[in-house]
Amino acid sequence: MGLRLYIGVSLAIVVALGSWLLAGITGCGASIVVSPSPPVPESTVPPIAGSPIQHIVIIMQENRSFDNLFNGFPGADTVQGGMSGSELVPLAPVSLGDSRDLNHSHKQWWQDWDHGNMDGFARGAGSNLAYSYVPEKDVEPYWALAQQYVLGDQMFQSNTGPSFVAHQYMIAGQSGNVAENPSGSVWGCDAAPGTTAALMGPNGTVLPGVFPCFDYQTTADLLDEKGVTWRYYAPGSDSGDYILSAYQAVRHIRFGKDWEQNVISPSRRVLVDIKAGELAQVTWIVPDFAHSDHPGAGSEGPDWVASIVNAIGNSPYWGSTAIFISWDDWGGWYDHVDPPKVDAMGPGFRVPLLIVSPYAKHGYVTHHFHEAAGFIKFIEHNFDLGTLGARDAGSEAFLDCFDYTQKPPDFTPIATKVKPEQLIREVDSGPPDDD
Repeated sequence: MGLRLYIGVSLAIVVALGSWLLAGITGCGASIVVSPSPPVPESTVPPIAGSPIQHIVIIMQENRSFDNLFNGFPGADTVQGGMSGSELVPLAPVSLGDSRDLNHSHKQWWQDWDHGNMDGFARGAGSNLAYSYVPEKDVEPYWALAQQYVLGDQMFQSNTGPSFVAHQYMIAGQSGNVAENPSGSVWGCDAAPGTTAALMGPNGTVLPGVFPCFDYQTTADLLDEKGVTWRYYAPGSDSGDYILSAYQAVRHIRFGKDWEQNVISPSRRVLVDIKAGELAQVTWIVPDFAHSDHPGAGSEGPDWVASIVNAIGNSPYWGSTAIFISWDDWGGWYDHVDPPKVDAMGPGFRVPLLIVSPYAKHGYVTHHFHEAAGFIKFIEHNFDLGTLGARDAGSEAFLDCFDYTQKPPDFTPIATKVKPEQLIREVDSGPPDDD
């Protein structure tokens, strides 16, 4: 795909931004190529009657359970210890930047879950690392957002397994019954011949895999049919290894006009587009490795997320936007809540949820059941799109988290250690997950 960045702004905006962007980009040696492309069309599709939400942004972070990332948050359901077999293990503080990773495959999920006993997180790991939490000081931007807006402590990943499947549920409400990540280094329709992704088997097993390229309907198809604009910002790499561009696994998107027009890399481009007045009506954003919360990535993930929120909050989009922030899977970290059963695929363990909007309830911890396919349901409901008829059909649309009658407050920026200009200058570090 290459680094396809396009700009559809007026000459006046280009002139206004040019010196800022050029100085930052060239000063750090990043190879951003800006080529002309048609601008995102102005859509005339309004939200449903009574909804002030005209822009929906979904930021999908990486590999954290709720007990791991928001442990001890006031009013939220967390614990300070968990069972490992018959032993109670206290949760120990482990920094966000710690590089030690954990198995979070579909098979490992079943071992962690142990038929609802929630006591198998250390089995086969050789240590109690899974029984850990991230200190608040490492994730202050997330806690600040939770204190001001909505935090969900009953948010579950839609699937019982890793990232590839989770990202399919984020855009399609299904994964074609695939339960594991593909076997190769490139995921989706560009994978090498012979690449397979294992299918769901009974009782935590997997069946022989299929090539990870599907042709089911997605949220993008519903948006296209209604004329609602959208973009999907994905990390890239010089090798073309776009393993977490979810639409790369959907054949008619990958090889159709939507791929050229709406799938954007690198993901930091979203900061440029917001400032240029080019935010689509529906936007998905996936971080590159350095800005994810994946073990070994460092500690810039919270600042990266907060910088996107600040960019929207300080723009004319603030009064009409709902931002959803979640984590694609549990990453192997302990969580004490036995997930409710919806179907054979899941949902999986709890992951954090933040909802930021001038119409989000203030300082609200929602204890309602939510899952990642609910993002699709919210989009469908807000723009009256109908349904994909997959997991989205039975999902709840986060309606308990909003009050459309309240007076929108002015935006208060979230403190960050990293400035947006620095994030834009940084060279893309590639996809955040390959396990």
